[in-house]
Amino acid sequence: MEELLEEAIIPEEKERFVIPKNWIWTQTGSITDVIGGGTPKSTVKEYFEDGDIPWLTPADLSGYNDMYISRGKRNITEVGLANSSAKILPSNTVLLSSRAPIGYVTIASNDICTNQGFKSFLPSNAYYPEYLYWYLKFSTTYLESMASGTTFKELSGSKCKEIALPLPSLNEQKRIANKVERLLNKVEEAKQLIEEAKETFELRRAAILDKAFRGELTRKWREEHPDIENAEVLYDKIISLIKPKKFEIIEEQSEYIPCKWKWVRLGEVVQVNPPKKKLNEVSEEQKCTFIPMPAVSDKTGKIEEPEEREYRKVKKGYTFFLENDVLFAKITPCMENGKSAIARQLKNGFGYGSTEFHVLRTSEYVNEQYIHYLVRSQRFRAKAKREMTGAVGQQRVPKEFLLNYPFPLPPKKEQDAIVNILDDIFAKDNCSKFNLQLESELDILKQCILSKAFRGELGTNDPSEESAVELLKEVLQEQVK
Repeated sequence: MEELLEEAIIPEEKERFVIPKNWIWTQTGSITDVIGGGTPKSTVKEYFEDGDIPWLTPADLSGYNDMYISRGKRNITEVGLANSSAKILPSNTVLLSSRAPIGYVTIASNDICTNQGFKSFLPSNAYYPEYLYWYLKFSTTYLESMASGTTFKELSGSKCKEIALPLPSLNEQKRIANKVERLLNKVEEAKQLIEEAKETFELRRAAILDKAFRGELTRKWREEHPDIENAEVLYDKIISLIKPKKFEIIEEQSEYIPCKWKWVRLGEVVQVNPPKKKLNEVSEEQKCTFIPMPAVSDKTGKIEEPEEREYRKVKKGYTFFLENDVLFAKITPCMENGKSAIARQLKNGFGYGSTEFHVLRTSEYVNEQYIHYLVRSQRFRAKAKREMTGAVGQQRVPKEFLLNYPFPLPPKKEQDAIVNILDDIFAKDNCSKFNLQLESELDILKQCILSKAFRGELGTNDPSEESAVELLKEVLQEQVK
């Protein structure tokens, strides 16, 4: 028994962190059997058709948040089971995805089998299933560090047997699992409140923007500035400057706008996807700003992580834009999320980006921030969504939608006033920023709770309780028998 204990207990230098004195560090392979899975040949109908054996793949756990699981999307037959390396696993088996990705964890609520993307820990008298579940959830980074492979990382069966596990008594394991679940439920409740606050914020934002584009935000401002230039005059100046193609006269809109505003089509006052500017003076090796789609934040409406690429690598096949152009994501789901930004602080005043951007170029007569607020508004995005074309999942907003969009054009000074008011409102309304920060802190809190749990710092440890060495001895004796 002493020799078996020596093999089962992890040397001090390999312990992950300090634990209470009546706990021990052991390896999962010392307290349970680790079982792999398998996949019957998919081309053989008899292996799957009318099957009644639940069969799980890592894809079944994508977005799955429950602790226990009873089945995946597909079942296999007895014949399929017999003709593969899949094995029936009893209820309370802890299932760990070992590749693509590593770290999904769940517990079998009934007999189940898995594909080869899992390594599963059979029930044992040494551990409480929910305790191991939470420990593996806590240890994703550690598990990934143990993986190997070139095409994709994978945890082998032998490595899964070597997972270092802090082992307390069974009673302590149950107390830890129960307390962790209670605390994390409170964290999730807090996250749900944040989601509700987000919805309220988005509704408020949508209402404010609707008022902005109906002239309601600047009603008092107009009373104080009765002599501002009529949008009819402004419209003529824009037409003479950008010379858009001819549009049909816009029909009367049912919505009220102030008397000095004018209903126009967006393409009459803003250039949509203007042609690339010739840059003969730019050398092939010169670095320029490049903006991939992920660099644009759908939450802030700003470019947060621009790149720099050589001009020769981007001059063909990418979207060209200038300083102060408005970039509008045309592909779903980016468009629906409001992904758009104003191109600012571009190297040498120009840049390139994803081909999935529409470019809206304003003039001295149209405030680019006013246009940016327009394309980020919920109403604009809802209308754009209805006009999208293409296959489901890859639909895009056509250029014609932007060109023909009915647009309420205010006088230039009023555009500037609206932008100032909106900037001021949204700068003071820190709800969205606060919620993002709080969400991040709650995620940190979850890790903190789990970290304290497996260090014996949640106040559940009883020093007078029997040492986990005795528990390990009992399990090893059973294994010997």
